[in-house]
Amino acid sequence: MIRWTRTHMPTREGLAGNRWLAPIAHRFLSPELWRFTRRSVPRGVALGLFAGFVVPLGQIFLAAFLALPTRANVPVATLVTFVTNPFTFPFWAVAANRLGSFILKIDATTAQSAMQEIEGGRLDWLRELFQLAGVTVFGFLVLAVVSAGVGYLVSSWGWRWWIGRKRFRTMRRRREVAAMGSES
Repeated sequence: MIRWTRTHMPTREGLAGNRWLAPIAHRFLSPELWRFTRRSVPRGVALGLFAGFVVPLGQIFLAAFLALPTRANVPVATLVTFVTNPFTFPFWAVAANRLGSFILKIDATTAQSAMQEIEGGRLDWLRELFQLAGVTVFGFLVLAVVSAGVGYLVSSWGWRWWIGRKRFRTMRRRREVAAMGSES
């Protein structure tokens, strides 16, 4: 997984050479946006998840643009947007639709009777399409906000756990070396 991530992670030169990002490419080359720190990585995860669910197309560019003012890690933000890709989008669309209808509690008969009063029963298929799309868009907004918050918390916890393990191993090696040195 780490190998796949490293091969598919966007590079500084790749983003700087993009024709759409050319006017502000100098901002993307800032080294602070490419460092993996305990604050920039969770920000990047949150922005990537938010952009991935809010915008169906161009979410990589949105994540990169949002990473600039928030000082988030650009590669992480752009990579995390792949949670919504052409293969997983149908799943997320159904999940967003069900989540939106659950939260909004739109009953089909209530919505239908209200719309018939307004329209007089014409163009029912168009009304149903807009009703379905509105519920799905609301579901995607909820998914974007909730997944960004959960992603931030989980990635910051994961970062602390990973650094804690590294420090524990380093301390254990130092104790072993010190113990071996005192025996000599």
